[in-house]
Amino acid sequence: MPSTERLYYTDSHLIEFEARVVAVDGANLELDRTAFYPTGGGQPNDTGTIGETRVIDCVDAEDGTVLHIIDGVAPSVGETVTGKVDWPRRLDHLQQHTGQHILSAAFVNLFDAPTRGFRMLEQVCEIDVALEQPSEQRIQQAVDLANRIIWEDRVALIRTVTPEEAANLPLRKEPAVEGELRLIEIDGFDLTPCGGTHAHRTGEVGVIAVRSWERAKGLTRIEFVAGGRALADYRRANDTARKTAVLFSAGRDDAPALAERMQEENKELHRRIRTLEEIAAKVEAAELLEGARVDVTRPSESSVTPASIQSPSGPIVINRTFPNRSADSLKHLALALIAHPNVIALLSSTGDDTARLVFARSTDAPGDMNALMRQACEMIDGRGGGKPDMAQGGGKNVEKLQDALNYVASSLAQT
Repeated sequence: MPSTERLYYTDSHLIEFEARVVAVDGANLELDRTAFYPTGGGQPNDTGTIGETRVIDCVDAEDGTVLHIIDGVAPSVGETVTGKVDWPRRLDHLQQHTGQHILSAAFVNLFDAPTRGFRMLEQVCEIDVALEQPSEQRIQQAVDLANRIIWEDRVALIRTVTPEEAANLPLRKEPAVEGELRLIEIDGFDLTPCGGTHAHRTGEVGVIAVRSWERAKGLTRIEFVAGGRALADYRRANDTARKTAVLFSAGRDDAPALAERMQEENKELHRRIRTLEEIAAKVEAAELLEGARVDVTRPSESSVTPASIQSPSGPIVINRTFPNRSADSLKHLALALIAHPNVIALLSSTGDDTARLVFARSTDAPGDMNALMRQACEMIDGRGGGKPDMAQGGGKNVEKLQDALNYVASSLAQT
């Protein structure tokens, strides 16, 4: 069976064409010729219509034909139909793909850094470049060169050559297919094999902007946008910057410096808060211990474990549950309590449908806090652990918290 004639090979701006229906298999439609680009080479497929029926996808079949995936009533085999490619989507794709050629060529031109991978995603594109010692300066150099080539509005030609002819040409990368090659030539700047859709002139790309870059699998992964995507990305970034500036009652360009200053002030406030929490914890610990020594002089007659226990020869056990107290706050209080001799702190907090636990003991007090924490967390459907002298944990079964604390306190009473 002959392969589909691909009209986009010779003209990426052709978006309306006539063709004959060769085969229909459910939602798969085959034409004798098409301007629809099938997914491949890092570029997504075109969409559009065939007659009144939507084309939602296009794929390359193994025999060289293009299958059009349709959503609607299929035409009959042998019928002549009119195909229309969605131009906004085609324009976006040719801007991104041509932009990738220009940016990749810039990295080769400046740093001898070839592109090893290309992906055109929904909002951004990525290239993986073999760039040694990547830096903001090097990447910006490549972007500046790429944009200069774009703004010079150079011609982008399509050439078809034999393998023998290709062997004598300065191709930027080795061809991925055998036989006759389709080359994209950007006048005086780049020559590379490619089957995708491209601009007629570099000026159609508009502009290239790099959003971010990172090291990935030994390469430099660069996220970029071109053409209409670059404009949309600028609008989003500008809107974010303006809204941020309003929060500071400042101009857009002044916001980063003010945010940095606020971040430093926030760090200083957190340091001061931690210091005050430690002081407050020492005072609270002293009050809890004093109350334990005065109030708890006889065994409790209640089935609920008392808030503090002291036997003549045993440790003072502070068993308290607080509403909406953070794990850090519990830890500060526990550390302040066990700074005193012969003290065990069984502290807990409830809030946001979660129970938080901190168990700690003085160096001269008995008990393995790690083991007790694991037992308690098992009872409240959570997990936790630590060291013999201090452990932390939590769980979702808040209703079982008091039972867990009672169990731990009873275990300590038996040691």
